[in-house]
Amino acid sequence: MKLNATNVAKLHLRPGQRDVIVFDDTLPGLGIRLREAGSKTWIFQYRIGKLQRRFQIGAVDAIPAGKARDVAVDLYTQVRRGIDPQAQRAVAVSKAGRTFEWMANQFLAHQRQRLRPRSYAEVERHILDAAKPLHGLPVTAIDLETVAALLAKTTTERGKTTANRVRATLSACFSWAMKQGFAATNPITLTIKNDETARQRVLDDRELATIWRALPDSDFGAILKILLLTGMRKSEVSGLSWGEVNLDASLIQLSPDRTKNKRAFSVPIAPTVARILRGRERVAGRDLIFGHAGQFRGWDFAKKNLDARITEMTGAPLHAWVLHDLRRSFASGLARIGIALPTIEKCLNHESGSFGGIVAVYQHHSFAAEKREALLRWDQHIADMVEGRQPKVATLKSA
Repeated sequence: MKLNATNVAKLHLRPGQRDVIVFDDTLPGLGIRLREAGSKTWIFQYRIGKLQRRFQIGAVDAIPAGKARDVAVDLYTQVRRGIDPQAQRAVAVSKAGRTFEWMANQFLAHQRQRLRPRSYAEVERHILDAAKPLHGLPVTAIDLETVAALLAKTTTERGKTTANRVRATLSACFSWAMKQGFAATNPITLTIKNDETARQRVLDDRELATIWRALPDSDFGAILKILLLTGMRKSEVSGLSWGEVNLDASLIQLSPDRTKNKRAFSVPIAPTVARILRGRERVAGRDLIFGHAGQFRGWDFAKKNLDARITEMTGAPLHAWVLHDLRRSFASGLARIGIALPTIEKCLNHESGSFGGIVAVYQHHSFAAEKREALLRWDQHIADMVEGRQPKVATLKSA
């Protein structure tokens, strides 16, 4: 019979039948499968080479006869062209199960083997945190519009620079996925990169004292105090281990793999930093000073809480600032109390500026004594500010 709406409504199993397929007389392969439980399903049966396949179109109650015939015509055309519809569906189902989260985890496993811990932590944060709205989406469903909306949201909530870093990470992820066959295109390519302006924010003495007083008695609070007192990078402090600290010699020693410029770096320990470190609990089997299951994380949450504490304490928020501003404020503060520029650059572990070009080849003085004197003076300056004493600021002439 021809499987039209009228004839399909009349189809029923006969007594004793459990599973029967009724084929259409006019369209090869189109049929309806009837089962004892009462279901009726449109199917398309065909042969590819020596293999016989059966493609399930859908329930009779859900798909009208005319629509089922249109699908069957399309499937018949594919088979005549040598295409296997069932195999194509299996591939599509498999790809649908490949979500961005699945792909991202493969990418992170790859990056973990090749990136330094500090760089990997940033990539992981971009993938697991900033790109979280993409996690449940199939890779094939992530297009330019989806990514552009994510980056716009990131720009609004976290700033232009962070959005650009997230964009770069996602682009690297999709480029890698294309080479693995996980993605057909890189939807990040045509997105717009934000214009960036180098930050110039320097916190003044009053602001530094306000931040210090608002810091909680926690890993985050201890880390920020050390950042403010030493000018170190936050990854250097958050990843600090007991093996890098010599309290007897009052010195922190970082190996080249722990610094941005791949140069060993020594940091004199002034009294306040020594008190902070001596107050840290040493946990058996863990060399890291901060964090519980690895170096400290949770920067965004802790920073938001700190800003809220400052607002509550003072009645008004500080002008927008980020943690890296502490390093710039440290350098400017040293200059303000009369520390010479070459010593400041050594305190920052900079090899450019005063020590660039030919000077870097012939100048090998360690500046150890000068650095220690600078950090001792800065330590006292911070203590004076926090305790409300008038700090001793050198004039240009005396400096």
